[in-house]
Amino acid sequence: MKISRLSGGLAAACLLISAVVTPASAQGTRDAYGNPKAAPSPRPMGSARRTPAYGKPAYSPSAGANSAVRFGFRGGLNLADVQGDAVKTFTDLAGYAPEGTITREMRPGFYAGIYATLPLGPGFAIEPGISYSEKGTVLQGKVPVPALDFLSTRLTGTARLAYVDVPVLAKVFVTPGFYFYAGPQASFLVSGQARVEAGALGFAAYRQDFDISNQLRKVDFAAVGGLGYQFENGLGMSAGYDYGLSSLDTGNRFDVQNRVIKVGANFSF
Repeated sequence: MKISRLSGGLAAACLLISAVVTPASAQGTRDAYGNPKAAPSPRPMGSARRTPAYGKPAYSPSAGANSAVRFGFRGGLNLADVQGDAVKTFTDLAGYAPEGTITREMRPGFYAGIYATLPLGPGFAIEPGISYSEKGTVLQGKVPVPALDFLSTRLTGTARLAYVDVPVLAKVFVTPGFYFYAGPQASFLVSGQARVEAGALGFAAYRQDFDISNQLRKVDFAAVGGLGYQFENGLGMSAGYDYGLSSLDTGNRFDVQNRVIKVGANFSF
């Protein structure tokens, strides 16, 4: 009898303990709203934590694969002009042309060439190259005879100069892909032509080409600078300015220098 009562007491105590412990243990698997929480999946032993994947940065000379020498080709649009006293000299030589009769305009052209990018450290490279480049200027005027104004007479003189440019540029990448460049440039004269045209009422009445290469220096020097962006796939774009330092006239009769705005694209491989 005592054994039966003892057994019954133990059974009742176990039921009481089970009723208290089970809700307490279940409480740890529910969220603040009482909903069951999903059991976390066990992480395999020795598994490495994954890092988020990001896109590749644009090209810049730095440690790793991008530190190799890269070659490429480039080309684009030139807007060329000359700076100095060429217009004033021409007006003075004409004698009869009043002030303001002759104006100067930019001459459009193109440039194309190849280059090599030589990384020297993180974010810095030297880039020598060679390009064919069209330069020159356009002079516009009118016949200085008031009685002929009704004919809308026009005179146009175009200096058509062609050079082989050899720049040696220093490139500084301020962010991956975006850079500034600057450096010296030597330009070797390929051809120099002057074209004179005259017309009235919209019709061409006169056109003549002259070879002026023997009146121009064979070598021109300039300081160049600009900015650009180089993408990881090799494509790039840039804009710059060539500031001529030496006079073009081989006889030192007047002082005039080349000025060129460049906008173009390139591909590195």
